[in-house]
Amino acid sequence: MKKPFLLIALMGIMYQACSNSTIEGENEIETMMKSDFSSILYLPSISYNYANPSLPSHFRDNDLQNIDNTPSNNLITDAGATLGRVLFYDKNLSANNTIACASCHLQANGFADPNRFSTGFLGGTTGRNSMSLANAKYYDNGRFFWDERAESLEEQVLMPIQDEVEMGLSLATLVDKLQALDYYSPLFQSAFGSTEVTEDRISKSLSQFVRSMVSYQAKFDVGAAQARSIENDNFSNFSQIENQGKQLFFSGRTQCSNCHETVSFSGDQARNNGLDTFTTDAGTGGITGRNQDLGKFKVNSLRNIAITAPYMHDGRFSSLREVIQFYNNGIQDHPNLDNRLTQRNGQPIRMNLNNQEIDAIVAFLNTLTDQQFVTDVKFSSPFVDR
Repeated sequence: MKKPFLLIALMGIMYQACSNSTIEGENEIETMMKSDFSSILYLPSISYNYANPSLPSHFRDNDLQNIDNTPSNNLITDAGATLGRVLFYDKNLSANNTIACASCHLQANGFADPNRFSTGFLGGTTGRNSMSLANAKYYDNGRFFWDERAESLEEQVLMPIQDEVEMGLSLATLVDKLQALDYYSPLFQSAFGSTEVTEDRISKSLSQFVRSMVSYQAKFDVGAAQARSIENDNFSNFSQIENQGKQLFFSGRTQCSNCHETVSFSGDQARNNGLDTFTTDAGTGGITGRNQDLGKFKVNSLRNIAITAPYMHDGRFSSLREVIQFYNNGIQDHPNLDNRLTQRNGQPIRMNLNNQEIDAIVAFLNTLTDQQFVTDVKFSSPFVDR
């Protein structure tokens, strides 16, 4: 196996080619470019493709493009996402160098946390479960966190760093800390044209990396690429029970697809799904201060849902079967219950699924697991010792 090495492209020339050249007025940068960080990072000489992945046709339709929350001033670039990848896995982003973004968003678990609540830098726990980041770019209103308190992903990625439980670091301290780490100089140079570390650049590069986490190579996607109608046709690569589950998922009887829309299986806004009769967590209502928002939470993507347990904002369900059973006959009559989950008489819907039908929906949800996504090296840690 070749020894790991760090090579960052600058102006289309690899550092090795630049080693004998002089960049006028940038001697300090040139020194950084020549440095060997192979004991710290492994990055390929040619960047991984983050900006232009080869997406299937069902990921390029207008329905999905219309809910892409990528801002025009922060389009994904290979260099930007590469920097974001390093930041995402770097424990130096926490006050005591023990917690990284990846500590609570594990690739093997679809970038979710297998624990009900996440552990912070001093051993404290978060108040809610850490949701999956897969397909985060596809969400109608572009807001983030369960209570949607962040107005954009660019705002969201900086908030856990500053949180007193999660990572406990001020942004001013973070900037100084990263500026002092030599391996960041060529990364910021390549991504933004200078070695300067700023809050805005940290935010943008982290956001680019997270938005690049598009999961599109599951068993479902193989079937979708072959079918004329995703909703109505049986998929040739599905078993009978998987096709039955797909039919139920897209049916008016369950209305699953009315809340988990498009092939990203994400929502359009925060909703109350009847977890409790009375409000136990204010959700978006705690942010807006409006009674009509109490108990509403972000509707996250179902991509890789089978490996992102536990479920719901508080991680109360440990299995998909429990989740389906809840929607089948356990929805509570909360005052803000979403109208998609109510009957004509105003009471919560009851799907009346039998055990075999519940098994079928679970089988279908398992087809959304993307093994290539959760093992893809371009989304893994670039640090040699982790």
